[in-house]
Amino acid sequence: MALKQARRAWNLLHVDSLQARRLAERSIAAATSTADVVAEGWGRVAFGYHLLYFGTAAEAARELRRAIGCFELGADRAGHLLASAALARSMWRSGRAREALDAVLPLRDEGVRVLRHDQRGVLLNTIAGCYSALGDSAQAFAHMFEALRDAGPSRGRGFDTVLHCNLSHELMQIGDCEHALQHVEQGLAACSRLKNARLLCVLLINRVACLTELGRAAESLPDVRTVMAMPADPDGRGSMEPAFETLAIAALRAGELALGAQLVDAARASGASEIADERIERITASALLCLAHGDAKQAVQVLRAGLADAELDDVDGLSTRIRAQFFGVLSEAHEAAGDDAASLAALRQWQRLHQAQVQLASRARYQAATLQTELLRLQHRLDENDERRRRTERARSELVQINAALSHKIDEVQALQEALRQQAMRDSLTGLFNRRYLNNTLPTMFALAQREGQPMSLVIIDLDHFKRVNDTHGHAAGDRLLAAFGDMLSEHGRRSDVLCRYGGEEFCLLMPRTTADGARRKVKLLLRRWRAQRFALEEDTLEGLSFSAGVADTSLAPASPDALLKAADDELLAAKREGRGRIGMAASVPAESGMGFPRAGL
Repeated sequence: MALKQARRAWNLLHVDSLQARRLAERSIAAATSTADVVAEGWGRVAFGYHLLYFGTAAEAARELRRAIGCFELGADRAGHLLASAALARSMWRSGRAREALDAVLPLRDEGVRVLRHDQRGVLLNTIAGCYSALGDSAQAFAHMFEALRDAGPSRGRGFDTVLHCNLSHELMQIGDCEHALQHVEQGLAACSRLKNARLLCVLLINRVACLTELGRAAESLPDVRTVMAMPADPDGRGSMEPAFETLAIAALRAGELALGAQLVDAARASGASEIADERIERITASALLCLAHGDAKQAVQVLRAGLADAELDDVDGLSTRIRAQFFGVLSEAHEAAGDDAASLAALRQWQRLHQAQVQLASRARYQAATLQTELLRLQHRLDENDERRRRTERARSELVQINAALSHKIDEVQALQEALRQQAMRDSLTGLFNRRYLNNTLPTMFALAQREGQPMSLVIIDLDHFKRVNDTHGHAAGDRLLAAFGDMLSEHGRRSDVLCRYGGEEFCLLMPRTTADGARRKVKLLLRRWRAQRFALEEDTLEGLSFSAGVADTSLAPASPDALLKAADDELLAAKREGRGRIGMAASVPAESGMGFPRAGL
């Protein structure tokens, strides 16, 4: 009973935070009375995660250490991994991001093997958060999207909403606020179905920050007031990360001086922060308040307290976005104080940091393959940056030399963008990946399969008598068949499968964690579906279609990707020689009765 309550508490952690806490506390009490250490561990890990959102990092760490002790006694590795990840998260929230990453990163490989769905997503998201706190957006994106794949809406128990929230924050860090807003809106739409005030609060704060970065601070005022009205307890935003400084900057940029002053006071009253971003943003908000009251010299004096950290490129927990924001306000303060030289120097720092954001965005998208489709959005962002640069040139002629350097840097990024665009990975007719993508992806997936000791199957499919269709009915009919076959593969393939048009009427499938025999069974089902397809043409109907296929996996062709590809291709040729409409498999398996195909016939 206690373990069931504890598991339920975990499942409700993001769906209904108050109910999750109540169940966690009940399970701890019940498990303690019966000396059930595993149930107690799960109750404490659920309670510890709750405290990460609604309590303090120190409170959460105490509970999580107890959970780890329980899991060690009960030999529960899944619980141990989740508790250890949460403990690393408490380190990160205490300003020890490097230490947190060193603690959690060695758990990744075991976590991928042991954990499933939302639990694996939680571990990967913690790693992503550590990378984000250290300014490594490329690694943060890679882990976040892997987490989102594991914890999607159908099985994430609300955790996919957390990931949309985190992705919006990370996109903000690299300057893509328009795309960040899209993830915020997705998160808010999903959050409407949850009872999690803390998650709603963070999403609203992210929207406030995005709108402020986009120069639309006035639009964020309703969100600012909503967050302020939420109590600092499990019924509201919680006591962690109140973000008063973010709200204050939005209010001051919107011209709401009284509200901004109230929020600056609230930020100061919340005590000293261990997070570098929060410290610098608090200084920035205080300086903006001074500027709003016309005291430019005091604003400069306030900003000097953060200048030493903001000038450094390697302060843990201090993001490029917050540093750029700091130097933007510093430039405003010096200009208002009449110190043009100091204003120009600060503006140069702002320009340099904005350029660093552009470069960081390119690296992040290059490393996270799932973001390749978002390159057009990055180009849009770069175009906006270029337009802002031109406006700056017109407004401030003294910045010609600095803007010329910025233009050169942007040209470099645009050249990289163009090179990536030339590597378009999609086949325009079928919507599947093309052969270039297969050539790039196969070695990586082959190496991953070898490293993890998991099989990966490769299937080559050739549509039977396709030339006859083209010759008899025309190329338009042939294109229609190819597109329909691509649709069928997309509809019935797994998200982890890589589906490619290999060339002409040939297709290639990469199926991770799948043996050749398992791949053959799936391809057999595809063949049945393809045989059942009917295509009405102007004067005829095409039906009874078939294809031939060859299957091999990494256990049968372990030498190299080329060997794997050749093994599947050899089986395809053998299937065609044996009469087509067959699936050859690079293994000695019994042929199905009555089909007369010794390798693996249908």
